[in-house]
Amino acid sequence: MEWRQSWRPWLRLFVMAAAAVVITQEGCVCGGDVTYDGRSLIIKGERRILFSGSIHYPRSTPEMWGSLIGKAKEGGLDVIQTYVFWNLHEPQPGQYNFSGRYDLVKFMKEIQAQGLYACLRIGPFIESEWTYGGFPFWLHDVPDIVYRSDNEPFKFYMQNFTTKIVNMMKSEGLYASQGGPIILSQIENEYQNIEAAFHEKGPAYVRWAAQMAVELQTGVPWVMCKQTDAPDPVINTCNGMRCGQTFGGPNSPNKPSLWTENWTSL
Repeated sequence: MEWRQSWRPWLRLFVMAAAAVVITQEGCVCGGDVTYDGRSLIIKGERRILFSGSIHYPRSTPEMWGSLIGKAKEGGLDVIQTYVFWNLHEPQPGQYNFSGRYDLVKFMKEIQAQGLYACLRIGPFIESEWTYGGFPFWLHDVPDIVYRSDNEPFKFYMQNFTTKIVNMMKSEGLYASQGGPIILSQIENEYQNIEAAFHEKGPAYVRWAAQMAVELQTGVPWVMCKQTDAPDPVINTCNGMRCGQTFGGPNSPNKPSLWTENWTSL
């Protein structure tokens, strides 16, 4: 019971959005049918606790997706979250693959068909115990590239891919702002673990990534996990086993406390 009390307050996850996110004078971040403030995320004026779980579409087959999502729903989940796997979708520069196990649109539509929400963790660096952290290997051959830094070659390809995914979701009407299931998006992934190694180019990259994401106008909020300097209106979230004790909290009084990953091992 003591453990449950420590994690339960942090499961105020995910909201529906219908317009660009702005900060009002009242300290409430609002976007059409979705709002958030320092207390919680709010769907259509109602504060809710939503439980999420991860299903990574390329780690199974399209024939399995319906069953996996259905079992997640039966188990009490409200939200399915997944990373987006850059190296699978863009195996060569400008050459894309969204077929078979890589059919992200079909996966999102299956989530919607079963009445659940989706959280799209674009990254595009995802870690996820995945080869090269999800980066396509051809990035290695780009002249003068420095990964995950305020570096023009890297930012060019990262923005291209992020924009590709966002525009694809928009074209299929998959954001909640369009009536779709995607209620939250993530840019970058646990970057603060290495940010200091890039000196002044680390914080500059964080600011650029946040601005780039928000300017794509998905109509849903963006998060950065384990990123205490996430610029407004991007929400910084906790990844960990004991967020109730270890998370320093949101970096603004206008942001709610969110727990995007609950680790299950010691």
